Amino acid sequence: MSTMCRALGIARSSFYDWAARSPEEKDPWAAVREAVLELWESSEGRWGARTIHAMLPDEFAGTTLYRIRKCMHELGIQGIHPRKSRRTTIPDPDAPERPDLVQRHFEPPVPTTVLCGDITYLWTLEGWLYMATVIDLATRMAVGLSFSDRMTADLPIAALASAWGRGFIAGGAIFHSDRGSQYTSKAMADWALAHGIRLSVGRTGSCHDNAVAESFFGTFKNEMYHHHTFATRDSARLASIEYVEGYYNRRRPHSTIGYQIPANLMDGFFSRMDAQAEREAMLAA
Repeated sequence: MSTMCRALGIARSSFYDWAARSPEEKDPWAAVREAVLELWESSEGRWGARTIHAMLPDEFAGTTLYRIRKCMHELGIQGIHPRKSRRTTIPDPDAPERPDLVQRHFEPPVPTTVLCGDITYLWTLEGWLYMATVIDLATRMAVGLSFSDRMTADLPIAALASAWGRGFIAGGAIFHSDRGSQYTSKAMADWALAHGIRLSVGRTGSCHDNAVAESFFGTFKNEMYHHHTFATRDSARLASIEYVEGYYNRRRPHSTIGYQIPANLMDGFFSRMDAQAEREAMLAA
């Protein structure tokens, strides 16, 4: 032992003092690293330092974001980083003028009243698959999905019909999109009018006017789509539904809503609505 201490240039008393310490005293950040690794693994390697920092158990309150990043570096892990997206909207120059009813105010106070949507391209070995979404802006929950091998007006209408049929669109709600021909079509206008939905569109060529939908697709592709090669359209469709319904809506914390789970916020809203309806029914009886 004396020889080793001399070789390391430390006093024997210092070595024995260190050896007598508890594991926590020897490595005060061991528990934090373990918690960080557990959260990262539970997200299937998707979460970065900010999300892990927000989701740490209460016992680690006060741990800094710098420390989380340092622990991740020491563990050799990292979250999934966003990739650049490409603009895919094809505007219709002959489409009628529609207002922008949202004006980049993407945080309405009440769920089901303001929604947005867009279309993205998914490549498979069978060819292209197109996916349309409807996203509730208050909860960031993806409440409607539809898929097709053709990018026609029926695609976003089917996503809206899915959300409507599940009770996720209130009467008189606003649906915001870009100026793609599918969204400015007469078929879309007729469907929206029949269901009491007000259509809103952003400016031509401005991805920021529909930033929530753009951000959703960026997350979807970075966390799921880019990690797979799909042999068939059906396999891509099933994987997309599993990611959105099973993970994004029900397990993934969202930074914009305070790292809460979108479906939990939506369930809480409907629970409050049901309780209010019961109270009103009791008062009316």
